Amino acid sequence: MTTKKIKVTLIKSVIGTKEDHRATVKGLGLRRLNSTALLEDTPAVRGMVRKIAYLLKCEG
Repeated sequence: MTTKKIKVTLIKSVIGTKEDHRATVKGLGLRRLNSTALLEDTPAVRGMVRKIAYLLKCEG
């Protein structure tokens, strides 16, 4: 059985955001604008994505 993946892309700058939001971006493996990460679809990852949804574009 293969696990579901979600693709997240950083589309807004982290300049001026809260420190914990910047840490969340880093925790998802995103480095700079338009960087993309392919992540496993787990509740922990979904919570991180929801927290900084205003900075991301998500594809399921």
